[in-house]
Amino acid sequence: MRVLVVQNYDNTGLGQVGAALAEAGADLDVRLPYKGDPLPRDAAGHDAMVVLGGGQNALADDEYPYFPALLELTRDFAGKDRAVLGICLGSQLVARAFGGENRIGAANEFGWRGVSLTRDAKADPVLAELPEEFPIFQWHDDTFELPQNAVRLAGNDVAENQAFRVGRAVYGFQFHFEADRPMVKNWSTSFAPTIAARHPDWAGKLDGEMARNGPDADAAGLAIARAWVATI
Repeated sequence: MRVLVVQNYDNTGLGQVGAALAEAGADLDVRLPYKGDPLPRDAAGHDAMVVLGGGQNALADDEYPYFPALLELTRDFAGKDRAVLGICLGSQLVARAFGGENRIGAANEFGWRGVSLTRDAKADPVLAELPEEFPIFQWHDDTFELPQNAVRLAGNDVAENQAFRVGRAVYGFQFHFEADRPMVKNWSTSFAPTIAARHPDWAGKLDGEMARNGPDADAAGLAIARAWVATI
C-alpha cells in the first residue's frame, strides 16, 4: 500500500491517520509542494492520497500555484477509484476539485466542538460505526458548498458540511479528526501567538477542554482513520 501525503503547511502532520496507516503497513510518500516538492503527474504510482490542512484558503492559487495541479491529481485519483482523504484545507480543496463553492471566512471554529452525523452516514463505510454525535477538534475560518454529486455525512451549527464523500472512497473532513490530544497540545505551543491573538483564553482552558473532550474525540478520530484506511 503506497500512500501519497500532501502537506500544505509547516507543523501539520498525519496524527491518528498516520497511526492507522502504520498499522496497515503503508509506505508513505510525503510531498511538501509549498516548499517546492513536485506532485506526481497522476495517481498511477499510489493507492491513495491524503491532503492535509493549512492556514491558507482553498482559493489561494497566486500564493500556492500548485493548487490547480493538486485539484487535477485529486480528480485523477477519483477517476481511478483510488481513495482520497482531505482534512480541513484538504477537504476544501477536494470540494473545489469537484465543483463545490468555497466560502472564505464564512465559518469560524476553534477547539473541540460537537458534530452530528447525517442519515446517510449510517450506511457509510467510514462513519457507520461512529456515535451519532461526538466532539472533535476544529480549527478553520472557511467552509464550502458540497459538490453536486457529493453525499453529506456530518455537520454542525457553524459549518453545515463537516464531512462528505464523492464516489466510493473520496472523503473530505472539515474537522481535524487526525488531531489527538498530543497533537493539539503541540499546536497550542507551536502556534501560540496566532491562537492567542484570536482566542486569548485558550492557554488557560486547554487542560480542562482536553480532559473533558479529548478521550471521546481521540476515540472517534482513530475509528475514522482506521475505517478510511480500510477503503484503500
